[in-house]
Amino acid sequence: MRFTVVVMLLVVVAAGRLAAQVDDNAHAWFNYFGDHPISAKSRWGVHLEGQWRRADLGLKWQQLVLRPGVNFQAHRRVMLTGGYAFVDTFRYGDFPARARFGEHRIYEQTQITQRAFKLDWQHRLRLEQRHIRGFAARYESRFRYMLRVNVPLRRGWYVGLYDEYFHNFGREVAANKFDQNRAYVAVGHPIGRDTRLEVGFMEQTLQQRSGRYEHNHTLMVSVFSRLPWGK
Repeated sequence: MRFTVVVMLLVVVAAGRLAAQVDDNAHAWFNYFGDHPISAKSRWGVHLEGQWRRADLGLKWQQLVLRPGVNFQAHRRVMLTGGYAFVDTFRYGDFPARARFGEHRIYEQTQITQRAFKLDWQHRLRLEQRHIRGFAARYESRFRYMLRVNVPLRRGWYVGLYDEYFHNFGREVAANKFDQNRAYVAVGHPIGRDTRLEVGFMEQTLQQRSGRYEHNHTLMVSVFSRLPWGK
């Protein structure tokens, strides 16, 4: 009986310590994703991306992401992209970073579209070289893989689904090779010939460098555009 009581107490204490290591947040992200061909017939294009990420359901800054790039349509189902990203991260959550910090990234990306089960599936593979500034400047590499599908409904409406996995690698990465995972569901509708709007929810599970986990419950409002450049 004493042994059972001791075990139960240890379980309660361990569960309490585990809960203390988890940071739950409610965010709101407002995004623009543009893949703009130079002309209607050109294989070359410009990628323009801006993400305004807000913490506490929009009341405070979480991150600002600006990600321009150059696209090349290698095949009707394969797009190659290379570019630069600037990320400004603010202090947020119950266990914030010591100070606000910036990050400069170079990235290479391949997007592949595949037809299966009468739906178009998108595979996105991205490599990032991350130069992180601030109280502990460092260099890291990261691989990302996203699988996405849009399920058509009626009158142009659709349901968008994706999951994206992030994996850190390189000499600078010690404990947190798993970086994060994003699971997403949204409802979308065209708002023009080459533009659509999505409103949805993303569940982000992120491992901090301390080993602590964040569960970020995120409202997503996104505009996607493929309008040819100059229009």
